[in-house]
Amino acid sequence: MRVLIAANCGFCPGVRNAISTAEKTLARAQARETVYSLGPIIHNKDEVDRLAKAGLHTVESVADVDSGTVLIRSHGVAPRELERLKERGLHIVDATCVLVKRVQQIATQLEAEGYEVVIIGEENHPEVQGVVGCVHDVVVIADERDLHKLPRDGKLGIVCQTTQSPEHFGRMLGAIGRGSFRGLKVINTLCKEAIKRQESAIELCKRVDVMFVLGGLHSANTRRLAELCKKHNPATFHLQNWDELDRNVLSGKTVAGVTAGASTPNWIVEEFVKQLEGFGERG
Repeated sequence: MRVLIAANCGFCPGVRNAISTAEKTLARAQARETVYSLGPIIHNKDEVDRLAKAGLHTVESVADVDSGTVLIRSHGVAPRELERLKERGLHIVDATCVLVKRVQQIATQLEAEGYEVVIIGEENHPEVQGVVGCVHDVVVIADERDLHKLPRDGKLGIVCQTTQSPEHFGRMLGAIGRGSFRGLKVINTLCKEAIKRQESAIELCKRVDVMFVLGGLHSANTRRLAELCKKHNPATFHLQNWDELDRNVLSGKTVAGVTAGASTPNWIVEEFVKQLEGFGERG
């Protein structure tokens, strides 16, 4: 089978930094010191499992850590969580993506300027939860169904979850703009790396018989890639790795496209492509 790979895919700088920071922290850790990650360091089970074998313990709550070193994952955390870690006397290593930190800083500044902060994104996503924890008066809206949450005649300061698509951001701004507000300030907080991956994926999926988007099922940017590709090529499949592939979807297909989310390691992509290229030969 002929396989084409998207021009931009796989690890983004923020994720690459988080993985590098985790590896360096584990290498420096003393024999008896435990290194924790407050939540999965990135949204990719295979990579999290690899780091777990190297000694990284993933926990979901500050209460689960009594001593040692705690890594702040790429998605960041709310300031209160950082304070709780400090109160426990834990050594903190911050691997938060710089763009996520920027959203937190912008939200804080908007509130200081008297705006009611509006975040366009997924309410339960850790990045969004971290931003929510930076301000007091905040509304999260995922889509048009959430517009009723907006305060009438409010002074709105709008930011966006970094991995949302420009199309969704623009559509939501248009919907908000048709509502009732007293003032409006919009800051573009979209990640350019995520946009590059979206554009490359869309361009590729139009040229292939079947499209594969590789990455964690909980990864927001990977899900976004799959959603966008499926709009242009119904034969799009979001998989974590080769083991999840239903070989039946390859029937009658000669050209396959492959892209990967920003938290998907290269070795996952390479293994998938190698297996896919040899599929026809194995019959």
